[in-house]
Amino acid sequence: MSDLHIRHATLADIATVLQFWRDAAEGTSISDDHDGVARLITRDPEALLLAERDGTLAGTVIAGFDGWRCSAYRLAVHPHHRRQGIATALLEAAEQRFTTLGGRRVDAMVLEANEQAHHTWTAGGYHREDHWRRWVKPL
Repeated sequence: MSDLHIRHATLADIATVLQFWRDAAEGTSISDDHDGVARLITRDPEALLLAERDGTLAGTVIAGFDGWRCSAYRLAVHPHHRRQGIATALLEAAEQRFTTLGGRRVDAMVLEANEQAHHTWTAGGYHREDHWRRWVKPL
């Protein structure tokens, strides 16, 4: 995996990231636009982690920390790069960030219907908590 490079996204990466999510991520979000990603990068320049192989974007994860809770979003690996340890490397980078910031537990947003993601998160040591449900309200 020595050819895998993980780095923080910059504003110059936004268009590439948005296209990547359309190609590789499951589902979309109300925040999946230029302004939403720009706000994320501007507010927390280390939150959006990119995994690149040979200069090509192969995976992403958002590792957000609000001072109270560590949250992982948008773990995605391009279909041509799956099952090569990229998700594991991204989760390890996110967890290292959280540990450095003093985080103690990671909450991951995982689509209920995405069985492949369930296996990935389980392999990373995560477990589902059925007593929680997400409540949302678009603004």
